[in-house]
Amino acid sequence: MVFDLKNFDYYREGNRLEVKKAKGGLPNSLWDTYSSMANCYGGVILLGVVEREDGSFSTTGLQNIEKLKKDFWNGINDRKKVSLNLLTDDDIKTYEIHGDVVLAIHIPRARREDRPVYINDDLFGGTFRRNGEGDYHCTASEVRAMLRDQTEATADMKVLDDMEISDLNMETVHAYRSRHMAVKPDHVWSKLTDEAYLEQIGAVRRSRVDKKLHPTGAGLLMFGEEYKILYEYPEYFLDYREVLDPTIRWTDRLQSSSGDWTGNLFDFFFRVYHKLARDVKVPFKLEGITRTEDTPVHKALREALANCLANTDFFLPRGIVIRKDMEKITLENPGYIRTGKEQMLRGGISDPRNKALMKLFNIIGIGERAGSGVPDIFAVWESQGWALPEVQEQYGPDRTTLTLPFVTACCEPINEPINEPITAPLEQRILEQLDANAALSQPALAKKLGVSLSTIKRTMKALTKAGYVHHEGSKKAGRWIVLKR
Repeated sequence: MVFDLKNFDYYREGNRLEVKKAKGGLPNSLWDTYSSMANCYGGVILLGVVEREDGSFSTTGLQNIEKLKKDFWNGINDRKKVSLNLLTDDDIKTYEIHGDVVLAIHIPRARREDRPVYINDDLFGGTFRRNGEGDYHCTASEVRAMLRDQTEATADMKVLDDMEISDLNMETVHAYRSRHMAVKPDHVWSKLTDEAYLEQIGAVRRSRVDKKLHPTGAGLLMFGEEYKILYEYPEYFLDYREVLDPTIRWTDRLQSSSGDWTGNLFDFFFRVYHKLARDVKVPFKLEGITRTEDTPVHKALREALANCLANTDFFLPRGIVIRKDMEKITLENPGYIRTGKEQMLRGGISDPRNKALMKLFNIIGIGERAGSGVPDIFAVWESQGWALPEVQEQYGPDRTTLTLPFVTACCEPINEPINEPITAPLEQRILEQLDANAALSQPALAKKLGVSLSTIKRTMKALTKAGYVHHEGSKKAGRWIVLKR
């Protein structure tokens, strides 16, 4: 078959093409490349080809092609040489190019359940991946991450026998329950005890060791105190950075290790979401119980933030970093994309790294379970006329970054703030005050906002009825929980 090497140019994207002379038979480095491509996005190895200094390819030709193919099949089916054969006969093709014979080996991406693919019967020493320079040895941490991702039962489902339910922050649990009841007021779990409720949502499970209820990984991450989360996840770290003034290093920052709040995922999510959504200009209007101020952009921001948290590998270093700039929002999390970048962008398959954690978000109306979250985010950005979001995947250490740009599709920066603050009506001003101080009484609110107490009481009653706020505890010692914005 006469063929043009340019037909393989497509595989250059993502470093998915490797060429080797193979003059003296199969090169040993071929197996490194097989492992690395199988553990990343697949690719093609061309034998009998060399790359010139200018980046173009030329053929060197192969001798005794049948022996070369036989040696390859013997090697790839030898479990001492390769841990798994992913190939079929159709994946090996021979081409004639300018009189030279070239052998093309098409390597598919290994399934999550089959990774890591390694060589020489050496799991930690024979596992490779691709980067900008070619094949590289995976670290022990990267190998362990792939092993964790093999099973259907995700790491956050683990029952933590050394933890007790008392190790969870009950104020956070009650805030979560309040949000759940706001989303589904008549839910059958509303009358359960805290212990029974936590078991129903998967935050605690019965241990096989002592038959008692203990927190799960998801329960600890969602409701625990930061210093206790570190017992199980020593690399756990959450960091929100707001840089809206280029002359200042950051205009706002929130870290899980600061010690002045719980540092858990539930509190981080809502604190950060309100900061991200603060400058999104939408009308605030109450029409019975209809939530008219919630736009597709708000939903997309919640989806992006929930996906970031639910797909984090909490055993990897550097933690979660959310950064808000004038022209973009960036969400970074440790861990590669379990379904692969292409599948994630297509949608249709939901495979979160922390399934129990994603369930906890789903219960309170946050996040998609149909695998449509990321495509929906892209669709919202396109509908706004903004440049499309960008997804980047990095290895060594594993890291995924989602960038949400607030620039026009022609890549011209918006010259003024994304959506400048609006003149807020009384309802909006009340919610802002309660965000800052949940313990404010109604008389204190009236004084702060310069309106009568009867006006505050009437407005608070409407906000409560519409599901925007909920009051916990006594009138004197209780606190307000903002459920919606």
